[in-house]
Amino acid sequence: MALSADGICFGLDHAVDVRSLITYLRLFGREELAALLAARMSSEEIIALVDNLTGLMKKHLSEDEYHRYFLNEG
Repeated sequence: MALSADGICFGLDHAVDVRSLITYLRLFGREELAALLAARMSSEEIIALVDNLTGLMKKHLSEDEYHRYFLNEG
């Protein structure tokens, strides 16, 4: 089944926000889109995005989770 943006909706309730964010992040992380955006972003925008995402991971993931889920280690 193809990944679709249908049903993405934020602000109704937390459960819908969570499901929508999962789909949003999966769409955002597709290689073709990531390459297109990265090529068009300034260095400042890239650093800001990386800093924001890294900060969220530090806040919400343990070190073990970071290595397991983000770095895909062990």
